[in-house]
Amino acid sequence: MTDLKVTLIKSVAHRLPKQRKIVKALGLGKVNSTVVLPDNAATRGALLKIAHLISVEEVSK
Repeated sequence: MTDLKVTLIKSVAHRLPKQRKIVKALGLGKVNSTVVLPDNAATRGALLKIAHLISVEEVSK
């Protein structure tokens, strides 16, 4: 099973409130903050909504 390493590469300032909430819910704070999330449909759906703000890498367990 794999996990996803998500890094915030662009600021959420001046973005839609829905996008800001998604970034916060994923555990990302400031630019260059990184979290490791499980690879499932819910996570993938959230990442698609903010794909222009993040970079994603697959990490094997």
